[in-house]
Amino acid sequence: MQGTFYVVGVGPGDPGLMTLKAVRILEKCDVWFVPSAFKHGDSMALSIVSGEVSTEGKTILTHHFPMKLVHRGKDPDPEVTAAWQEAATIIIDQLRAGNDVVFPTLGDPAIYSTGYYVCETLQKSGADIKVEIIPGVSSIGASSAAAGLPLCLGDERLVVIPATFENGAMRDVLAQSDTVVFMKVHKVMPKLVTLLDELDLLDKAVLVEKSSLGDQKIWTNIRDAVDRDIHYFSTILVRKQ
Repeated sequence: MQGTFYVVGVGPGDPGLMTLKAVRILEKCDVWFVPSAFKHGDSMALSIVSGEVSTEGKTILTHHFPMKLVHRGKDPDPEVTAAWQEAATIIIDQLRAGNDVVFPTLGDPAIYSTGYYVCETLQKSGADIKVEIIPGVSSIGASSAAAGLPLCLGDERLVVIPATFENGAMRDVLAQSDTVVFMKVHKVMPKLVTLLDELDLLDKAVLVEKSSLGDQKIWTNIRDAVDRDIHYFSTILVRKQ
């Protein structure tokens, strides 16, 4: 009997923010297919999971996914495509052997998750595969909670945008939205601060670094963060109200 492929959101970093369903599926599956952002590096998703679920008796397959920009509607970098295809091949082999496979992904799978790219690659392979997606606590929600700010209330408009994809639209997004969440900000802080300063929105912006982790830091004056080595797991909330 063929196994099931589970993509499970494991939250923003604190193992205690994993859902009960995520924990149950991780306990149930004997094969964990865990993503790593660096070759021969540790997996952040695995470190979160192992904080709540024992790895004893589990087959842990760590797979490197290159951290390169993906523009929807355009062909990805060949190295990225190759990583997705190799992942799909490994997963299909495990499923056909009758194993359930779980793919733990940071935050929520629906938000900029490698897990969905793998699902798309599996679908394109033509293999008949059962897939289940398990939502998780997003870094967006965790950052909002840490900052003590709602994302949206009443008829307010919320926009989430990756700051690395600057295409001239961010100024318009800020003008037309009540709350804007900028993700992947660590490499573009000077540009973002300049833009927010021009729009007189700096005092409306909060930077949450390493949300939900033990060394979480909240920057209410984001100018102070411009020349710092900001962690990859950083989010800026701009709330006008």
